[in-house]
Amino acid sequence: MTTPTAARLGLLSCHHCGTVWRDAAEGAPCGRCGTHLHRRKPQSIQRTWAYLIAACIMYVPANMLPVMITRSLLGAQYDTILSGVIYFWVSGAYGLAAIIFIASFLVPLFKLTSLILLAVLAQRHSDWRQPERAKLYQALEIIGRWSMLDVFVVSLLAGLVRIQGFAEITAGIGIAAFGAVVVLTMLASLSFDPRLTWDSKNVMDDEEADPRMASKESTA
Repeated sequence: MTTPTAARLGLLSCHHCGTVWRDAAEGAPCGRCGTHLHRRKPQSIQRTWAYLIAACIMYVPANMLPVMITRSLLGAQYDTILSGVIYFWVSGAYGLAAIIFIASFLVPLFKLTSLILLAVLAQRHSDWRQPERAKLYQALEIIGRWSMLDVFVVSLLAGLVRIQGFAEITAGIGIAAFGAVVVLTMLASLSFDPRLTWDSKNVMDDEEADPRMASKESTA
C-alpha cells in the first residue's frame, strides 16, 4: 500500500499564510493572501546551493581573519575565533571559551555540513533515513538562532573594556565574514524546502500522475 502524501491527495499549502487548499492548480493564487501556490518551493535546491557555496567561501576568512582587535599600552593583539577561544581558556574563562567555540566554530560547521547533506540527498530523491533527515532540519532551525553569539560577545567585551578604560577592543574584519556566513546559512536554510526530504524516486513517479488517484487507491 502506497503511503498517501499531501500532493497525492491533491492538497497544496500556501507558503505565505499556511492555508491548505484541495485540488488547487500549480501556480494558482491563494484564495486568502494571493500568493502563488506550489507543491514545493520553486528552485529550492538551486537557491540553497548558491547560498551554501557562498557560505563555504566566506567560512575560510571568517576563521582566518581577526574578529577582535585589542589595543593597549603594550601594543595591539589580533585574535581570530580560535585564538580568542584559546585566550579565554588560558585566562580561566572556561565556560566562555566553550560557548564561543561551540557557537562560533562548531555550530556554523555543523549547519554547513548538515545543509549540504540534506541538499545532496534531496537532489537525488533519496529515501535514506527520511525521518532522521526531517528531524535534522528541525534541529538546524532551533540552533540557528544562536549563531551570532560570537558577534555579541565581541560587542559586549568592547563596551565593557572601554568603560573600564584598560584597553580598546574593536571588531576585526573577520566579524564581517563571520556575519556573512551566518546570514548565508540562514538564507540557505530558508531556501531549502524540507518537504523535498520525502520526495523519493518512487513518490515522484507516483505524483506525476493525477493526485486524485490516491483517493481511488484508498477505496480499492
